[in-house]
This record gives sequence, structure tokens and C-alpha cells, in this order.
Amino acid sequence: MTERRQIQIATPSLGEEEWQALREPIETGWLTQGPKVAAFENAFAARHEVKHAVAATSATTGLHLALAALGIGPGDEVIVPAFTWVATANVVLYCGATPVFADVDRVTYNIDPKDVARRLTPKTKAVIPVHLFGLCADMAALRKVLRPDIKIIEDAACAAGASWEGRPAGALGDLGVFSFHPRKSITTGEGGMVTTNDDGLADRVRKLRNHGASVSEEERHHGPRPYLLPEFELLGFNYRMTDLQGAVGLVQLKKLDTFIDERADLAARYRKELAGVRWLRMPEEPPKGRHAWQAFVTYVNPNAAPRSRNEIMEFLQQQGISTRPGTHAVHMLKYYRQRFGLKPDDFPGARDCDRNTMAIPLHNRMSDDDLSYIVQALSRL
Repeated sequence: MTERRQIQIATPSLGEEEWQALREPIETGWLTQGPKVAAFENAFAARHEVKHAVAATSATTGLHLALAALGIGPGDEVIVPAFTWVATANVVLYCGATPVFADVDRVTYNIDPKDVARRLTPKTKAVIPVHLFGLCADMAALRKVLRPDIKIIEDAACAAGASWEGRPAGALGDLGVFSFHPRKSITTGEGGMVTTNDDGLADRVRKLRNHGASVSEEERHHGPRPYLLPEFELLGFNYRMTDLQGAVGLVQLKKLDTFIDERADLAARYRKELAGVRWLRMPEEPPKGRHAWQAFVTYVNPNAAPRSRNEIMEFLQQQGISTRPGTHAVHMLKYYRQRFGLKPDDFPGARDCDRNTMAIPLHNRMSDDDLSYIVQALSRL
């Protein structure tokens, strides 16, 4: 293997169609939240089989909006997985509530319902299961351990197009939240989406993302008296998506299922061609749903691998192959360690996933040669 190339961990798939989609917002001058965002919201809601989809500036602000719409605040507890991107826990603190960590399963990387049951208290108001890397959490098992009054907010940042038992991600809880960051399967640069079937929650999310205004800028502009400012009923935020992003999102959404199919094919090839690398565990397709394959996250067996996970990542970097840890164990991050007095061993599943997961390149611009090159590099170890 004498050839050396540079293969990124992820590369967004954008082209002429997205470029052309920007013309209308630019030519009309409607750049902030407007008709393109509304069209993107409607299309996203239809694809994910929910009544409402509300665009935001990111999945982080979408999660914040979801918690705020539920009235989560000081004195409340929200259970979150210990192995997730830090934003899942941060948004709970934004509301003045307390994040309570639960451990994760080392195979699926998702929240462990049995550990959730151990963390429940009378103060528990919500749970945020994360559909990590595009695999939906076991929602049926989770519901079995929750009181009826506890709300479920799906952190579906990685899971556009995923499904569980025939139902799309975003339609499995009280609210769902998606990301359109460039590492996701479809992107608007930055951006997020909140989904729900609850009319009241949708109305609150819409108002909260627009400073708490009673009507949107588009509604006011096209109304009978556009010169009058709206009433402000709530203490809200400026979490509005731009119409430039909405225009790109509309194009990307049309490609979502094709993108997932392509990624699934790549994932299947990885699993087949890396089967002989016994120290590297492959992620699997779910038995009861569709994996969105936002990332291909392997697990390095520390007792069998020829080198440590970090040494393997360094070796691959030298071969021009980008890798990343799956994500981090939030309870092991300095801020959370110091604020809550947490230790790595408090959540052993999350600890082990933090130390041993390794994402290898998976995106829609990968070639067959790229995948073969990566397989050969891993096989050499």
C-alpha cells in the first residue's frame, strides 16, 4: 500500500442544485426566516410523519427551545445519557434545571433504560434519549420505566431519516430535535429542527425562537398592518433559521433517503471487509428500524487490539485517514467533573465508550477506493 491520500471523517455533499437554490432568497432580499424556512419545515414534517417542524439555528438551540416550551426550570431534573455530545447536558443547565446522567449500552452506545430507572426521582420532569450516530434508542424499553408525566425529548441530532419499529425519529417522543451541521447526512451549514405532534408545544416553540413574539416576521410582513410590531407574550430567544439555510435545506432533504441508502451500502461493505479484524467491533443495523448512518463508529477491544485506540488513530492519521472518538463521556469533562463531583467510574459504560470508540470515515463523497484504502490500513494492524 504505497499510495497515500487524505480521507476526511466527513464531507458534506453539496453541489450545483444547492448553489442555485440560494438565488431566490438573494434576489428577493428575503434572507432571514421566511417562506423558504416555512417550506423546509413543512417538507421535514411530512418526511418524519409529524404535525409540526420548527426550524432553529442549531440542534443545541432546538433542545433549549424544547425544554423551555415544556417549562423545565430550577428544581427540575432531566435525565441525559453520559455518553453524548456535551450540548445534550448543557441545555438542561441553560434552563436552570439539573442534568442527571444515566449510563449507556456499550454495543448500541445509546441510553440504558435500566439505568434510567435507577436515576428517577420525584423531581424528574424529562428524559433526553440520544439517537447516537443515527441509531434510534430503544424507545419501547425506555417508556416502560418512565412515569406517564415524564416528557421525552428525542435528541435526534444524528438521526434524520432514521426509524424505530416503523415510526420515524422525531415522532417517537413528545418532541424531537435534529441537527443540520456539516457532519450530519444533510446540512444547512448550521441549523436545527424541532418536531412535535403537540399543537400547544409547537406554538410555544415558534414563539420562543422569535423573541417570544406573538406572530412571525413573515406573518406580520404579509398581514394587513405590517408597520405595527407584534405583542411579546413570552421571554424568548433569537433562534431563527435564515431563508438561505431553508433554501439549501429543501434541496438537501430531497436527497436524504438516497444519502442514507449510499451510507448503508458503505456500512455494509465495512462490516463485510473488516470482519477479519477481530479486535474491532462493527456497528450493526437495528433489528426494528432504520439506521441513519450519520457516522460509522467502531469499538476497539482494549484487551485484543495490537495498539491502544489513540495509537491506532495516530497510525491512521499518518496514513491520511481521519478518525475521531465516537463522542465524549460528558461526566468526564472538566466542567461537569468539577461542578458535580463526578468520576469516570460512575458510569462505566460511558467511560469505556469514551476510551474505546473510533469513528472511521463515512460520507457520501467517499469512493470505493477510499473504503478499500481504509480497510487495508486497518487490516495491516
